[in-house]
Amino acid sequence: MKNTLGDLNNHLFAQLERLSDEDMTGEKLADEINRAKAVTSVASQIIANGSLVLEARKLADDRMNADTKIPKMLEGGS
Repeated sequence: MKNTLGDLNNHLFAQLERLSDEDMTGEKLADEINRAKAVTSVASQIIANGSLVLEARKLADDRMNADTKIPKMLEGGS
């Protein structure tokens, strides 16, 4: 399993393509809409988490102080 923002972007576009299938109707379409809602919800949380990590990194860079400690959970995964 890949876990990059690029991969997330690819998944979101793939979901959009599935939703754009004009031949999909009825229960299949309803299922795909529910899946899209779930994907959107998870993607939003991933993006929010990435934004938090970026803000923490900016704070650390701005401070450039040895006394400034960023909590481990906010460190980037590089």
